[in-house]
Amino acid sequence: MNQPSAAKENPMGYAPMAKLILTTGIPLMLSLLINSLYNFVDSVFVSRVSEDALTALSLAAPIQTLVSALGLGNAVGLNAVISKALGERRPEKVRRAADAAIFIALCSWGVIVVMCLALVGPYFEWQSGGNEAIAKYGRDYLTICMLFSFGQMGQWVFDRYVIASGRSSLFLFTLSAASVTNLILDPIFIFGYFGLPRMETMGAAIATVIGQCMGMLAGIFINRRWNPEISFGFTLRPDFGSVKAILKVGVPSTLVQVLTSFVSMVMNTILLGFSSTAVAVYGVCIRIFGISTVGVHGIDNGLIPIVAYNYGAGKKERISQAVKWAMIYSALFFLLFFAVLEIAPALVLQIFETSEHMRQIAVPALRILTVSWLASIPSLVLAASFQGFSLGTYSMVLTMTRQAILPVAFALLLQFFGNLNLIWLGFILAELAGIPLALVLWKKAWRGVF
Repeated sequence: MNQPSAAKENPMGYAPMAKLILTTGIPLMLSLLINSLYNFVDSVFVSRVSEDALTALSLAAPIQTLVSALGLGNAVGLNAVISKALGERRPEKVRRAADAAIFIALCSWGVIVVMCLALVGPYFEWQSGGNEAIAKYGRDYLTICMLFSFGQMGQWVFDRYVIASGRSSLFLFTLSAASVTNLILDPIFIFGYFGLPRMETMGAAIATVIGQCMGMLAGIFINRRWNPEISFGFTLRPDFGSVKAILKVGVPSTLVQVLTSFVSMVMNTILLGFSSTAVAVYGVCIRIFGISTVGVHGIDNGLIPIVAYNYGAGKKERISQAVKWAMIYSALFFLLFFAVLEIAPALVLQIFETSEHMRQIAVPALRILTVSWLASIPSLVLAASFQGFSLGTYSMVLTMTRQAILPVAFALLLQFFGNLNLIWLGFILAELAGIPLALVLWKKAWRGVF
């Protein structure tokens, strides 16, 4: 069969790979940076309310991970399915998958509402350690975020449409609309400016969901206007073959996120054995992680459609090049953050209203966890490659091992030494142990798909 000319083919099939990884990844980095500002900005402003309020946001994070898991699974699945269909030149398959993703997003929102009504109250009674102030702050924040999460679920879908078609730069505009809205509204609702009542954590949640709805609306507009390769519409009778294909790839990612959520709950319980301040420190470090690893995750998210497209087009050598350059760029983009966090962690922590006691705990924690983030790069790149191959199970096994099973095992063991820094060290050990597993799975995947 004659190959289509480069002029008619998507750039993912012919553009120089060293450049393609950057042109796909850099817009995603900027977008993920903006997206990370959601929780980061919430934490910065809420830290000025009280340490109890900051601790409440840390305790809310595992449930927010559960919520995100539903959107992420849908996004990962549709990304791989649509990109592969584009590589195969099957527009009707693209349309069916796009419609199915919207249907899955609606169903996900319904599940989240039920979870909210059933779980939020009992969860904070369990996790707050009897501190009613922390429990109230947490309930106020999480209830709003979950009940009005339809914006978040929709934004996951419309963002991934532009990523799947290789138009990652458009992703920047949807997340900009969301995060800029959140940034502007956060202080207004939290502290009660312009005649509004002071709403504290509830205000942070209201700003967040309004921002997510703005992001969803921007995504709809941008896809309609500038992404002609993917047409979509709403239906309550989707093509269930497409639903199944999306879930086949996405469910493993969802399960990983769900397990990660439970891991965070276990970690918070272990850390509460030391102090509630340790929980707040863990939450702050996770927020900093979200900002400092945007380069790595931007490259990884951009890698998925590149691998999927070239897999669909049967271009083996381009996939090898993509993985190689993703490894190189991921390391390079993280090194600057690595240097800053190792040399001047106290300076970074000044962004938050931390007490002297909190800083004493947070400085060594941040330095140790930064090493674990560096060690995670090979596993993250290969996990993204597995998703591009539609091997969600491989990605799930790798991620569950290094992000869930091993960290909890090390934490449960090391807590008996009574040294909090050893808990953080367990994250480094988990990442180092995950690298050999990643390499074994990669060799097996490569033999299987080619």
